[in-house]
Amino acid sequence: MTSAVNDIVKQANQGSVAAIIQVLNEKLAESGVRTRAIFADGVLQILCEAATAEQLEPAELIKQIRHTLEAIAPRNIRRVNINSRIVREQQLLWLDEISRDPENQLLWSQEITLNKPNLFRHLLSQWNQKAAFHEIKMPKRSSGKQREQHQFWRGLVGGASASLLLLLGGWALYSWLGAPKTGTAVKPESSASPQASNSSQPTQTATPVPILQPTIKQDSFPIAVRIAEQASQAGLTAQSQAQWLELAARWQRASDLMADVPAGDSRYQTAQDRVIAYRKNKELALAKANQQPDPSPLETEPSPIPDGEPTPP
Repeated sequence: MTSAVNDIVKQANQGSVAAIIQVLNEKLAESGVRTRAIFADGVLQILCEAATAEQLEPAELIKQIRHTLEAIAPRNIRRVNINSRIVREQQLLWLDEISRDPENQLLWSQEITLNKPNLFRHLLSQWNQKAAFHEIKMPKRSSGKQREQHQFWRGLVGGASASLLLLLGGWALYSWLGAPKTGTAVKPESSASPQASNSSQPTQTATPVPILQPTIKQDSFPIAVRIAEQASQAGLTAQSQAQWLELAARWQRASDLMADVPAGDSRYQTAQDRVIAYRKNKELALAKANQQPDPSPLETEPSPIPDGEPTPP
C-alpha cells in the first residue's frame, strides 16, 4: 500500500490532476471537504465542497491547500484558483456553471500562486517523498505478510541464480566436449563415418528452468479516476450525439472500475460514492445525446480514444 501512495504522489508531482485531487481529498478528509479540479488556460481550478459554510472557512482551507500543493510541487502548475460552495449534486460542467454566475454559485473564490521550490528542497522532496506525506493514513502491512513476501522474492532470486548457473555450466560442458582441440590430427576414417563419430560424442544440452513471475493485480481506482478526468475534460467540448454517447460509455467504464474496489480497501467508501456520481454523469451525458439531432452518415464514426486509455465496455 505504501508503494501505491508513492505512485500517486509521483503522478501528482508530474502534474496529474487526478492524482492531485486524490492527495487533496486524503488531506482534507477529516474536515469533511471534498475537492474536484480541472486544469484550464494555465490555471488549476479547484472546487471545494462541504455540507456547511463553517467547514469551508477560507483562511484555514487555503493554507492547507497551499501547503499540500507546495509539498507536491506539481510540474508546470503555479497558478491555482480555489472555489468553494455548499455540496450539491454532481455537475458535469461545473466550471462553466460557476464561470457564468459566480456570485450565486460560490461562497468565495481565491487565486493563489505557488512558491517555486529551490533546488535543494526539490532534491530532498524527491529523495524522501514518504516523509513529505506521512500524514496520509493508509493501512500498514502486517509483519507476517512482509516476511512472506521477503521469502518469496528471496526464493525467486535464488531460483533465477540457480537457473543461470545451470545454463552456464551446461554451455561450458558442451563447449569442452563438443569443440575439437587445437593441434589434434583428424583421422581420415572419421570423415567417412560421421554417424559413428557423432555417436561417440554425447551432446550436452541445458534446459533453462522457467522463472515464475508474480501476478500483480491492477489497481482499478486510479484507472477509474483517470478515465473520469478525461471524460470531464472531453465534456467541455462535446457537441455531437456521437461524442456525448462516447462520454456516457466512459463514465460507465469509470463507474464499473470503481465498483471493482474491494471492501477491505481503505478507499472503498470513496469508491462507492464515485460509483453513484459517475453513473449520474453517464445519465447526464445520455440526456445530452438524446437532445442532439441524429448524425448524418458521415458523422457516425466515433472519435478515437487516446492511447493508454482502457476501452469502454
